[in-house]
Amino acid sequence: MKLYVQPGDGLMPVVKAINAAKSSVELLVFRFDRSEIEHALAAAVTRGVAVQALIAHTSRAGEQALRQLEMRLLSAGVTVTRTAGDLTRYHGKMMIIDRRELWVFTFNYTHLDIERSRSFALVTTQASLVREAVRLFECDAKRRPYEADCAGFVVSPSNARAELSAFIKGAKSKLLIYDPTISDPAIHRLLEERAKAGVDVRVLGVVALRSNKLSVNKPALRLHARAMVRDGTHFFLGSQSLRRMELESRREIGIICHDNRIAKRMAKIFEEDWSQCEDAKAPDHKDESETSAKVAKKVAKAVAKELPPVAPVLKMVIRELTGDKNAVDLSAEEVEDTVRHAVKAAVKDVVRNAMEETDVEKDEQPEEELAEKP
Repeated sequence: MKLYVQPGDGLMPVVKAINAAKSSVELLVFRFDRSEIEHALAAAVTRGVAVQALIAHTSRAGEQALRQLEMRLLSAGVTVTRTAGDLTRYHGKMMIIDRRELWVFTFNYTHLDIERSRSFALVTTQASLVREAVRLFECDAKRRPYEADCAGFVVSPSNARAELSAFIKGAKSKLLIYDPTISDPAIHRLLEERAKAGVDVRVLGVVALRSNKLSVNKPALRLHARAMVRDGTHFFLGSQSLRRMELESRREIGIICHDNRIAKRMAKIFEEDWSQCEDAKAPDHKDESETSAKVAKKVAKAVAKELPPVAPVLKMVIRELTGDKNAVDLSAEEVEDTVRHAVKAAVKDVVRNAMEETDVEKDEQPEEELAEKP
């Protein structure tokens, strides 16, 4: 098992792995602008290697580039398949060499991710992980349902929430986290519980929810890694942030391993990044609350203007339900209470969906716009 760290290790390890392939190369592509990899794939085809690229069906920031890449790879003899459209996004990052060596990345095949961002890649020949990666690749390439069936192979939406929750719960002394945005409420509660229990929980990135128990810093270097190190012995790295959408409605891929050597190296890098991070100001939760309140008030006013009068609606509904019956024994309090709960539930669903759509829009900004953001 080997760890590569970006920036620093660069692209050559990936190119060398493709150049060394003897029978097959299978890789997932979400964003791609590195000609070195493209040329290596074409050269592999020339020497008789079966190369298959499973390319994301959509990536708004790089849609045109992906379609052009498809045509170039096809002309080079690469088998190109698009992912299905059943999930919000196919964002996983992995490569399989000769069905014996698995690479899991936290970065895309782009200059920005590799040369200017903190990110990682893990290479393993562990047979169980390689087999499961091959099974996932085949399921996604053939658009068949997939259910995870291998401990340590973390796949969204199949088992990511359960695997990562268990990983966090297992922390006894220290949990170091790289994550651009942690916003899942259930995961946030677990992190706070671990911190309350005396675990040193530190995050390089952003925690979107209020917390006075977690230590959070903004890294000086652009962050594209999703990784955790637990107690100096276990680690996770992959493509999924601790956000609801990335755990439940997107294809994300990661690995959890028990490896003291790699865990210690990742912890050392984290400590170096922590010591060099910008002086991060603690979130001003008062300002956040005031902003949320202003947004809520403006939305409420806008919605209220569009609401029809309640009385005519109530009469119409009663008429529909009771027909010509004149005597209807209704409890005003019961109707009021039921309407209140129904409206509350409906508003909650609308707000949640709107916020998730906003998250997607943020994720799909062009790489250039993300360059200065974690």
